[in-house]
Amino acid sequence: MRKIVLMMSVSLDGYFEGPDHDISWHRVDDELHRYFNDTVARMDGLISGRVTYDLMAAYWPTADADPTTPAPMAEFARIWREIPKYVYSRTLEHADWNTTIVREVVPEEVRALKNRPGPGVLGLGGADLGATFLHHGLVDELHLCVHPVLIGRGKPLFPRTDTMTHLHLAESRTFGNGVVLLRYDVAHD
Repeated sequence: MRKIVLMMSVSLDGYFEGPDHDISWHRVDDELHRYFNDTVARMDGLISGRVTYDLMAAYWPTADADPTTPAPMAEFARIWREIPKYVYSRTLEHADWNTTIVREVVPEEVRALKNRPGPGVLGLGGADLGATFLHHGLVDELHLCVHPVLIGRGKPLFPRTDTMTHLHLAESRTFGNGVVLLRYDVAHD
């Protein structure tokens, strides 16, 4: 069975974005971008909500056409265009770049997607969709890149919930820019 991995960047005080969707505080340098590239290139696909998909689709399809784009970013543009993508949206009518539109999170359908053959990992992005997948017990791992910044306000990565999720630290890694990767396995009871 393939795993679903929630991959998100987060501030030290727990926000994935600041006011007005600000992510300018993200410290993504070449080293961190290479980590993202290596991780995503080994995946079977990417799962996101509409907001995350729109953000990605607004930049990555043509990012490598600009000769001034740094090499790791140009490489990610190629990876992003080619990898299968599943976007959850009730309103999106059309999506390009190897994207399948899914209207609702139906746990049985997600489990069927996990049971398809493949290398073993589907990357999940987006806090709201991530919370829904966590609520339904569909997330197997968390890959959190904790950025060394306190932004004070914004949208928290994890909303309030009545459900406790037990985690096991599987890996930690510090990048040269101070970002810390925390990789957790989700304990499924």
